[in-house]
Amino acid sequence: MATTKKKESNVPIPLDYHAVKKASLILRSVNHKLRQQIIQLINENGQMTVTEIYVKLRLEQSVASQHLAILRRSNIVKTTREGKFIWYTVNHDRLQEVNEFVTQLLA
Repeated sequence: MATTKKKESNVPIPLDYHAVKKASLILRSVNHKLRQQIIQLINENGQMTVTEIYVKLRLEQSVASQHLAILRRSNIVKTTREGKFIWYTVNHDRLQEVNEFVTQLLA
């Protein structure tokens, strides 16, 4: 963990670069037009399979899967397996956390 100093008081401020990097990856995951469309589509339908997503958005299956993997790693979408199907749902709690974090950054 590195520290930086405030200009006003010269008091070291702890800065966790690992946490900052993780936060930036989460923000980057939702700061993409196609991923925003995927999130909105899943939210409107409640839950969807990758097949339904790529058909609806007219994407290649591999493109949809890659973007869903990024959203999964950021915990923006959750998955549930039923037989051979994997259902994607929006993790509203996680999106709320991201929204609150961004609100604090902008304050």
